Amino acid sequence: MNDRYHEDFVRIGLNILYYRKQQGITQQKLAEMTSYSKNHIQKIETANASPSVEALFDIASALQVPIEKLFEGR
Repeated sequence: MNDRYHEDFVRIGLNILYYRKQQGITQQKLAEMTSYSKNHIQKIETANASPSVEALFDIASALQVPIEKLFEGR
């Protein structure tokens, strides 16, 4: 992963975690909803993997939030 964008990936991961927890969805359930592995979801949430644009669209859709919400600062 590129350190240059690490803070951005941390923010995206935390936003995914926030919206997932807000809706009472487990990592396993989100994985099933998006066809990604639970391990991959966990890596995205903890900024240990760089999510593809497609993955971000899939996750935002599964969480029923506009994709731009995943990029917002808190």
